[in-house]
Amino acid sequence: MAKKRRPQTKAAAPRPGDGTVPVVGAREPCPCGSGRRYKACHGAAATHAVTELVQRPFEGLPGEADWVALRELVPAATVELHLKGGLPEGVPSVTLATVLPMAWPALRRDNGAVLLGLQNDTATGDISRDLADTLQRALVAEPGTPVAAGRTAADGPRLQDLLDPAAPFEPAVHTGFEFWIENAENATGEVAASLERANAAAIPTVRLDSVGGAYWCEVPEKNHLRWVMTHPEEELLDALARLHAAGESSLGEGTRLVGSFRAHGLTVPVWDLPSSVRAADVEKPAAAFAERLAGALASRTPLTADERRARNGLTSRQVTLN
Repeated sequence: MAKKRRPQTKAAAPRPGDGTVPVVGAREPCPCGSGRRYKACHGAAATHAVTELVQRPFEGLPGEADWVALRELVPAATVELHLKGGLPEGVPSVTLATVLPMAWPALRRDNGAVLLGLQNDTATGDISRDLADTLQRALVAEPGTPVAAGRTAADGPRLQDLLDPAAPFEPAVHTGFEFWIENAENATGEVAASLERANAAAIPTVRLDSVGGAYWCEVPEKNHLRWVMTHPEEELLDALARLHAAGESSLGEGTRLVGSFRAHGLTVPVWDLPSSVRAADVEKPAAAFAERLAGALASRTPLTADERRARNGLTSRQVTLN
C-alpha cells in the first residue's frame, strides 16, 4: 500500500537578496521554513556565488595594483585600512597583512586591533566579499582571538562597501614577519623559532617609489621586476609589443622583458634583471619606461609585422594565476 503523504503547500521561491535568512549548512533545513534543504532554497544563491568568479575583485579600491601584488607577489607586507565612518569603539586600528600565523583569515589582538590576512583560500569566487565578511567578524571578535574561515553570504558587503575610497593605500613591505606579534624582539622558544623559519622562506622584496604597482625581488641567479598594471590588457599588450619591437622594452643594460602573467583581471609584465641590479637601480629606468609606455598606449596605428611578432611572443609566454 502506498504511503500516505501529508498535503504540502508549494514553498514560495526564495529571494537571493533576502538578507534576513541566516546562512546554515548546505544539507540543513532552510531557516526560511520552506521545508527544503538550505542548498536547494536560499542557499542556491550562495552556491552560485561560489562558482561565479569576479574577474577584478579589487576594482574600485584605492591601490588596486598593490592589492593584487600583495595577494600574489609579496611575502611580507602590511597596510593600514580606513573604514567608512571610522573605526568602531574598541578597535584602535585595522591592518591588512599579506599572511598571518597559522594562515588565520584574521586576528584580533589583545588591545582590540584587527589584522586581516590577504593570502588565504577563499570560500567563493569573489575575494572582495570573502574578505569583507572576515573583516566584519574580526571587528566584533573577542580581543586576543583568531578569526576562523566561514561561509560567506551571497548578498553580503564587499570591501568596496566597507573601506573609505578616499583614504590612501600605502603598503609597507617588510623583510620578515615580525609584525605578527607585539614586541617581536622579545620572542623566545617556539614562537621565536617559528618566526625564524617564516623569515627564512621570505623572498626579499622591495616596492618601487618611482612608479605604482612595481615590485623588485631577489631570487637565486637573477632578480626580477614584476609590475602590476591597470591598463586594459589588449591595449597594454599592443603597447608592450611596440616598445619591444623598437628595442625600448628593457630597463637598462642586461635587463629583459620576458613575458607577463594575469592576476585578478590585471596584467603583470615581468623583467629579468642581473643579480647585481638592486631595487634602487631600477627606480629611474622604471620611471623612464612608464613615459615610453604612455606614448605607446596613445598610439592608434595598426601593429607592424615586427610588432605583431613581438606581441605573439609576449602572449605565448603569458601565464594566468587565477
